[in-house]
Amino acid sequence: MPKFIRRLQKIGSSILVSLPIEWVESNRLEKSDEVEIETGTNSISITPIGNSRPPKEVVIEYPVLKKENISADVTGAYLLGYDIIKIRGKSAISVEDREKIRGLMRRLVGMEIVDEDATNITVQFLLDATTLSPDKILKRMSSIAIGLFRDTINSLTSNDKTVLQTIPSRDDEIDRQYFLLVRLIRSAMVDTRLATVFNLGNIDILDYRIAANLMESAGDTIVELANSISELGGSKMESKKLHSMATEIENIHEKSIISFIENNRLLAIEAITSFRIYQKKISNIVSSLEPKKQVSIQFLDLVYTLEKLARCWADIADLVKPVYT
Repeated sequence: MPKFIRRLQKIGSSILVSLPIEWVESNRLEKSDEVEIETGTNSISITPIGNSRPPKEVVIEYPVLKKENISADVTGAYLLGYDIIKIRGKSAISVEDREKIRGLMRRLVGMEIVDEDATNITVQFLLDATTLSPDKILKRMSSIAIGLFRDTINSLTSNDKTVLQTIPSRDDEIDRQYFLLVRLIRSAMVDTRLATVFNLGNIDILDYRIAANLMESAGDTIVELANSISELGGSKMESKKLHSMATEIENIHEKSIISFIENNRLLAIEAITSFRIYQKKISNIVSSLEPKKQVSIQFLDLVYTLEKLARCWADIADLVKPVYT
């Protein structure tokens, strides 16, 4: 993003600053046109009235380089906030790569194929970013994750474990929301108008990026947990003990997400404290069982996977900033 230095000038009782001619011309502005000015504590944003931001467009040359792949290139452009992605081929686009692109459209929220022929495919982001909300997307990820978690741990005390087979595909929805959230956050970083709509400062944008990554990692950890439980032999006593340990994590999850979205420092401290108590309890249980050789390797693996999941959620609470007077 270009930067310009301007010196303030005083004319009569007014302080004036000139606008860069490059910006004026690119937005087709003339004398007497109106602009909208938004001010922050240490910033100012100028937007032409009635002049929407032109769509960001990128062209991906096909075939891509040998070390690259078409899926990674399109996904990367999506995450960078491009509205129109054109795949322009020097030769016909293969059936295999077309299927990859169509598969991506199911994973990338808001993207649709709008034009296609033998050598070209154009995809476009059809949602209005200003109507989306980072906190609602994070809540959506949270809701899916806790649903996956409950179904996974309930299988420990159930004879029917078929629900575990659905966990990986349901985690795909967390990934879809994650990609959308990352796209919004990156767009807000380079578009101050969008950041203002979301009411996010620079630190908030960074925190949302970290929180989104932690939530996506939590989803992957639940899939890992489900796979381990499906292979669990062990005794019913071990399963019941694991179930009891797992249910305590829900409390950490709920407090962490609410505290982050509402910027509630006291609730965040409760979530972090609950996690430390949980860690200590796990350590005591494992220490009491190991000398007696009453615990299997599978049991220990599941215990540490639960702790890993709890840490993901506690780390989200750790992002909540202290309030200084």
